[in-house]
Amino acid sequence: MKGLVIDEPWIGKILRGEKTWEMRKTVCKIRGRIALIRKASGQVVGVADVVDCKVPIATPEEYAAAERFHGVPPLRQAQALADGWKVPWVLSNARMLTRPVRYIHPSGAVIWVNLAPNVEHEILAQAV
Repeated sequence: MKGLVIDEPWIGKILRGEKTWEMRKTVCKIRGRIALIRKASGQVVGVADVVDCKVPIATPEEYAAAERFHGVPPLRQAQALADGWKVPWVLSNARMLTRPVRYIHPSGAVIWVNLAPNVEHEILAQAV
């Protein structure tokens, strides 16, 4: 199982159902269930399904029109777009685990983490 590293406040918004697009700089080819890792915590805190990857957002107007999906507030949208956070990864079925699962974060992992089988087992036991 792969784990996606997401910083606050974005991971909280995903887990509360306030955001279904995770904005990234590159295309996502992965589909299916993933673990959600709170950045710098050493913990998997939820799961979600990656169901799509949309074409990059090209204009400030498109970014503003999609706010209900990506959750980036208006005052941060221009900078997010300028910084390259243009590619919507579409998530569904996001849900918080009843208790976080610790994992070992490999050196150099920034976006994705390949989780050990025992960690995956603990996650799946909660994510029925």
